[in-house]
Amino acid sequence: MSRRVRSHGVLTTAQLDAFQLQADPLADQTVAAILGEWPTGVAHETAPHWERIRTVNILLDQWVDNASLAWWTAPRGAVRGTVGNREIEGHVDDAMADALNHYIQAAQVLPPWADAAQIERAEELFMEHGALSCILLFCSSLPECYVVPDLSSVLHATGQLEQNTEYRIRSTAAMIFPVMMHGGLAARGAGIAQVLKVRLIHAMARNLILHGSPQDMVRGVQAGHDGIIEAKPLPAATGGRGVMYQTLFAHGWNTARDGLPCNQEELAYTLLTFGYVFLRSLRRLGIGLPRADEEAYLHAWNVVGHVLGIERALMVHTMDEGKALMAAMQARGRAQPVAPDPRPALGQALMQTMAAALPWKIVKPFPPLMTRYLCGRATAHDLGLLAQPAPWLSVALFWAVLLVARALDTIARLIVPQFSLVRALTRVLGYHFMSRVLMSQTRPLQLPTGLLSQVDALVHGWSDDARAPRWLNRLEDRLTTRGTWSADLAGAATAAQGSPARRPS
Repeated sequence: MSRRVRSHGVLTTAQLDAFQLQADPLADQTVAAILGEWPTGVAHETAPHWERIRTVNILLDQWVDNASLAWWTAPRGAVRGTVGNREIEGHVDDAMADALNHYIQAAQVLPPWADAAQIERAEELFMEHGALSCILLFCSSLPECYVVPDLSSVLHATGQLEQNTEYRIRSTAAMIFPVMMHGGLAARGAGIAQVLKVRLIHAMARNLILHGSPQDMVRGVQAGHDGIIEAKPLPAATGGRGVMYQTLFAHGWNTARDGLPCNQEELAYTLLTFGYVFLRSLRRLGIGLPRADEEAYLHAWNVVGHVLGIERALMVHTMDEGKALMAAMQARGRAQPVAPDPRPALGQALMQTMAAALPWKIVKPFPPLMTRYLCGRATAHDLGLLAQPAPWLSVALFWAVLLVARALDTIARLIVPQFSLVRALTRVLGYHFMSRVLMSQTRPLQLPTGLLSQVDALVHGWSDDARAPRWLNRLEDRLTTRGTWSADLAGAATAAQGSPARRPS
């Protein structure tokens, strides 16, 4: 379906149901050609598919930036690379090479409706709100992403959020930064390369869970089969990413009941959390953007959605459309809860990760309080946040700071339109989250070295708020660090782990 939908009120339940049985034919066919058919019974424990997956991971590391994709072709024969901390070898046969070459050439092209001026404006907005965006990622986008039970159940099964919360957060940031940096979707950037990796990983997850092609599974369901993949005992894994892959294979799935894993509706919902939810959160903090800027930001993420394989009919172009579509999708997800419910455990893991990043004990309960404020009571309930009351002193401080800052902002903007204490306070929290979770030297974002340098330069530009008066930037320095953030973020993270580092002023 390629038509543009003006109002998502026209998307009926039947249409959304259909999107649950639709995935990503291009990426799915690529993975199916690479892996072939899975053996049945205990033979899956020694299947050569695991070696082929490791080989694909070696090749994905060669997708460094957008320019390199234009000329990239898969090498044939023996290849060697590093996945995690391990040196591994693989073999690329003709089927794998041909499938990846076709995927790259077909998927890297931006849609004809992409507007370069709107994308550039969205990049400027990300630069202006970059430090704040980390708070919104942690306390709004990610929590909303885990509201839908089917999405949460896959993350719960692989342990990605409960046991590897910081890895999951860094993986998300490793896509957002390259996409939203200046020129990220242009030839000089690296956003397309990162998005195409994520798209192929989604297809790999679908193939592993369904033990084959999603399209074959859908045809079976439509022909009257139950579409059930029975859960299997977890085979012995070799460690690293292999644990996640084999856990997905052993997970089990009910396609007739749950649709396809990582289906079109779920992908579109996730896209909403990066675009619509970000903008909605700015509004709730009292620093919302003009309508034209909001629509430029949504447009940029729609272009990302196209590269990610999402149907245009599921994209939103205004905040009203985003509100309607998200409400409909959340209502559908909440109407069919899973048992046991994985969401409270996921929510707790996310909140604990954020609390650990804050240096002052009294503010450690702020993350669930901020999440409830930005996302609302229903989402807080889904994630189990209402069942864990915070100390009254922390609650009182949170609301006092927030309400006083909002009131002062309202008065000060009569004289200085861009003044915002709320922005300054959330920037402080964003600094501490970045320093301890995203920018650690010992656990860097999974990005090429050159791209990490660009991220460092980007963060350097966030050190001072150009729209804030000098006294407010000095106050921010006392709560974060003096000077450039990019030089100190990694040091602060190292200090948090017990290693020597420069102490913040």
